Amino acid sequence: MNFRASFLIPAMLLSLMALSASAMAAELQVWSVDPLIKVFQDAQPENSDSAADHVARGEYGEFQLVVRCDTVLDDLSVAVSPFTHALSTATLSEPRSRFVGYVNVDRPTQRPSADQLRQPPADYPDVLLEAESLAVPAGNAQPVWIDVSVPLSAAEGAYNATVTVSASVDGEALEAQFPLKVVVYPITLDKTRLWITNWFSMQWRHMEIDPARDSEEYYALLGRYARNMAEHNQNVALISPLNLSRFYIDETGALAVDFSKFDRWVQIFIDEGVIGRIEGGHIGGRSGDWDSDFVTNIRIIREGQVQNERVDPASEEARQFYAFFFPALTAHLKEKGWLDIYMQHLADEPTKGNMDTYKNLAALVHDFAPELRIVEANHTKELVGSMDIWVPQLNYFHDDFIHYKERQEAGDEVWFYTCVFPQGEYANRFIEQPLIKTRLLHWINFASGATGYLHWGYNAWQDTDPVTHTTRPHPGPPYLPAGDPWVVYPGKEGPLDSIRFEAMRDGAFDHELLCRLAEKDPKEATRLVERHILDFDRYETNVALFRETRIALLQALAAIS
Repeated sequence: MNFRASFLIPAMLLSLMALSASAMAAELQVWSVDPLIKVFQDAQPENSDSAADHVARGEYGEFQLVVRCDTVLDDLSVAVSPFTHALSTATLSEPRSRFVGYVNVDRPTQRPSADQLRQPPADYPDVLLEAESLAVPAGNAQPVWIDVSVPLSAAEGAYNATVTVSASVDGEALEAQFPLKVVVYPITLDKTRLWITNWFSMQWRHMEIDPARDSEEYYALLGRYARNMAEHNQNVALISPLNLSRFYIDETGALAVDFSKFDRWVQIFIDEGVIGRIEGGHIGGRSGDWDSDFVTNIRIIREGQVQNERVDPASEEARQFYAFFFPALTAHLKEKGWLDIYMQHLADEPTKGNMDTYKNLAALVHDFAPELRIVEANHTKELVGSMDIWVPQLNYFHDDFIHYKERQEAGDEVWFYTCVFPQGEYANRFIEQPLIKTRLLHWINFASGATGYLHWGYNAWQDTDPVTHTTRPHPGPPYLPAGDPWVVYPGKEGPLDSIRFEAMRDGAFDHELLCRLAEKDPKEATRLVERHILDFDRYETNVALFRETRIALLQALAAIS
C-alpha cells in the first residue's frame, strides 16, 4: 500500500466516525411557550416540561410547542394522542397540530407602538401552515401550534395527551415526547353575543384553485370561507343585495330585480353558521378624494338596456331608483324572514367634510325603506338621525366616548372598528404588536360596552405574495401595515389561519365569559377586566398575569353556575 492510500483510509474512517458522532449528539430540544407569545426563529430553549390550558366547553384547548436542534432537522413531524379524561375513558375532539410559518414584515406601521417586537424588515410568526412535515435549519426554533376543540357535552375535569415530535438527522431518527393537559370547567359556551364582521372578497389569488364565477366550485370555495369565519366566532357577513342581484327589464318595459344570487350567498353563510346578521353592502362611495361628496350607485334603463351609474344621492335619478329598489328589498327580506337580522351600509367612513351627502343617502333609506337599520364605520359623531348602528374607529370612540354612551342610552347600537388606524399604543391586528394586544381587542369591547367589532381586511391579498410582502400599497396612507389587509392566508383549497385570527377567536370567548359573569357578579367582572384594560390605549399585557385572570374568570363563573 502506498503512502497516499494508507493516509486516505484513516481519513475516511475519521469522517464516518464524525458523522456518526454528530447524529448521536443531535438532540431535539422541545419546550412550551404560551400561545400568546410570538416565537422568533432565534428563540433559545426554555425550561418547561409540560403545558396546561384552562377552558370552558365550546372553547379550544391551545398550546404552542417549540422544536430546535443544533443540527439540520429533516422531516420534522408532530403527532398528538387523544386527550383522555384523567378519571375516565372520555376524550375530547381529535387534536390538530400545525406548524407556525414566518412572514416578512417589510415595512413598519407608520407610528409603531413602544412594544413593537422587532424592527422591520423582519420575519414574524403568523401563518399556520398546512404542511405535514418541515425541514428546519440548524439552530432555528420552529413553533408548533396545537389545539383541540372541547365539545359542548364534555365532562368537566382534566384531560391529558402526549405530543410525539419526530425528525431525522443524517438519516438517524430522533424522537421526543411532551405532555399536555386541558382542564375543562363546567361552563358551556354554546354561542357568543359579540357581533363580529370581517369584510371579505370572493377571490382565490395565490391559491391553487381558480373556479369560474358562479360555478359549483365557486360556491364551494365561498362555503369554505364562511366555515372558516364561523370557526372564529364571526357572526355577521357583508353581502350586497345591490351588487349580487340581477336587474332586468320586465315584459312591461320596467326595471325589475331578481334576488336569487343574493339569496344563495346568504343561505351559504346561514348553513355554515355565520349568520347571525346580514350586513348589506354599501350603496355609495366617494366621488373623489377623502372629504369629497358621496355618490350613490343606481341601475337605470338607457337605450333599452340596464346601465350602472353613479349619481348624486339627492338627484331625481337616485330617488327614482331607490323608490323601486328599497321597497322590493324590504319585501323580499320579509318574505325570507331576514328583515330583523338585516343592516344596511350606505357609504364607508363618513367625515365632517362629506356628512351632508351621507345624510342624503340616509334620506333614501328613511323615505323608501324605513324598516331598514343603517350601520356604518364612521369618522364623525355629527350624524344623529342618519345612523342606527354606530361603528367609530377605536380612537374616535375613545375621543367621543360620552357621545356614544348617549347614543346607546337613546337606543342606538355602538360597535367599534380598527383598520390602518389607530396606530401607536392602541390595540390592533398589526403583526408587529404582541399577540395579546390583538386578543385584548374584545376585552375593550366589554370594558367600553361596545357590542360589536368590525374589520375590513379578511383576505385582501391583492397581487403580491402575502407571505413575502405583508404590507400593501394604498392611495390614502402611504401603505397598509402588515396585518391590516388580511387575517388569513391563501391555501391550496381555502384560507389558512393566522395566529392573530386564533387570538381574536379566543378573545370573543373571553368576552362572552366576562358578559356572563357580569350578569351575576358585575363588580368581579369589572375587577378582572380592569387588570388588563387600563384605558382605550393602555393595557397590562403581561401574559402570565393574563392566564391568571382567565383562570380566575373561569373559577368565578363555575362557582356561581
